[in-house]
Amino acid sequence: MPVCVLTAAPERPVIEAPLVEAMRNAWGGGEARWLDRGVAAEFDVATVPDTLEDARAEMDAHGIDLNVVASEGRRKRLLLADMDSTMIRQECIDELAAEAGVGERVAAITARAMNGEVDFEGALRERVALLAGLEAAVIEKVLRERITMMPGGDVLVATMRANGAMAALVSGGFTAFTEVVAVRLGFDRHRANVLLIEGGRLTGHPGEPILGREAKVAALEELCAELGIAEEDALAVGDGANDLGMIARAGLGVALHAKPAVQAEARCRINHGDLTALLHLQGYRRDAFAQP
Repeated sequence: MPVCVLTAAPERPVIEAPLVEAMRNAWGGGEARWLDRGVAAEFDVATVPDTLEDARAEMDAHGIDLNVVASEGRRKRLLLADMDSTMIRQECIDELAAEAGVGERVAAITARAMNGEVDFEGALRERVALLAGLEAAVIEKVLRERITMMPGGDVLVATMRANGAMAALVSGGFTAFTEVVAVRLGFDRHRANVLLIEGGRLTGHPGEPILGREAKVAALEELCAELGIAEEDALAVGDGANDLGMIARAGLGVALHAKPAVQAEARCRINHGDLTALLHLQGYRRDAFAQP
């Protein structure tokens, strides 16, 4: 039986009981359950109405995300997460570019690549080329001064791991960043591209092969095989077009504060909540969250 899940930002708990009851009645749903008062509620439905997208748009205007998930197998055993603009607030390559004085040029390419307007691999090579000659020590400076974690990420990872899941960070960014972010947030694994360095400076070339859309799908396949689970038992989350492959294949695929092209294709999307909304989608109550 499908489950309708309403979520909002924890700092803006706008979900009220009358609204939940009105939607439950309109959809012929079962009894409403609060996962976090004001922040997350859910109810079972026999069928998903044809008015789902209209209802989503209406809820979106109120700062509420509306998603429908399957009731069976809700708690996933693998978390596969993008890093840039998903587990962290920034795009690492844009932050490096800002330090190199080419921030606007690189950010424009990044935006087009994440919306699927240009080839990801070609766009990555083009952006890295603009960083040629940048001192490698700038990476540590960017990590220290510019990179911040997305709210709820550490709780998401801690809760899923406490309930037996593996957490893997799979990024189209760079290992110089994923190795630090993975430790900060408690991930079991991380995969990303390599920034080549010679003589203490970036060469302007990434290591090959480039980890893009297909490599993320391959990571999903490989980790599911390693764990002996089906892809239906995985949760994949990201914001860019290079995440769509794993989002489409995973049992629970979520577009988080994503680009328009990604939102249009993803089955679940979170535009208002933080990363703990992914726990509510799996049926976790707030009092069941693990502390990092």
